[in-house]
Amino acid sequence: MAFLSDGHGSLITMGGNGDEKIERIGKKKYNAELFRLQLELIKLQEWVKAKGLKVVVVFEGRDAAGKGGVIKRISQYLNPRVVRVAALPAPTERQKTEWYFQRYVNHLPAAGEIVMFDRSWYNRAGVERVMGFCDEDEYDEFMRSCPMFERMLMRSGTILIKYWFSVSDDEQLKRFKARLAEPHKRWKLSPMDLESLTRWEDYSEAKDVMFAHTDTKQSPWFVVNSDIKRHAHLNCINHLLSMIDYEDLTPEPIELPDRKNARGYVRPPMTEQTFVPNHHETVMD
Repeated sequence: MAFLSDGHGSLITMGGNGDEKIERIGKKKYNAELFRLQLELIKLQEWVKAKGLKVVVVFEGRDAAGKGGVIKRISQYLNPRVVRVAALPAPTERQKTEWYFQRYVNHLPAAGEIVMFDRSWYNRAGVERVMGFCDEDEYDEFMRSCPMFERMLMRSGTILIKYWFSVSDDEQLKRFKARLAEPHKRWKLSPMDLESLTRWEDYSEAKDVMFAHTDTKQSPWFVVNSDIKRHAHLNCINHLLSMIDYEDLTPEPIELPDRKNARGYVRPPMTEQTFVPNHHETVMD
């Protein structure tokens, strides 16, 4: 039995009578494997830092496809001075007059850094195309120049890895409804997200054209089936680790030095300092 993407974000069950279900990994096994992979990410981080590598990881996909969840788990234990996330807002009026790639270039990594783009320059091929935020000339120019831009990055020594998160229409709708029902997630839903529900096929067509132009041998797209979040987390992180050869440079354990003998320091009265209230006491009963 195999599961394939239909090119529009859906999963197809292959084999048998078509009624098979994907076996989901249990929470205990998921947590154990996730932590193992996160330890490997620390090793990768130290290797990138020591060797002065420049790494760009692009995360693209439909709204609620699970990009943010994977990015969160990748960065959970990493050093924000080495690994950072670039999640750019809509361009300002000034930025709209710049070279299209300019505002993204400002966030590219220096030596020893990894930058994860939570959406990227591919906005022009997706949301801008579908929602009419760019004209035909701007869109055509992007399709021509994007592969050249990415080749420039790689020729300059940047490692570029691109992920497309593929989610089915039913699962996307389920996640949208969950966000509406949960106040702490409601901020994730924007009017643009709601509009995307009515333009599913438009986004599918835009993604297909984008792949046709930018899924190149030098800079391929790697598709992550993301209907099952836990599977997507493990599959994406494991693949990311496989894309860069690294060695274990984890610092050796060290011994903490003894404190120096007291030399007569007297702390100022605690009453002269302003402490935050003990809110925890109000919820302990």
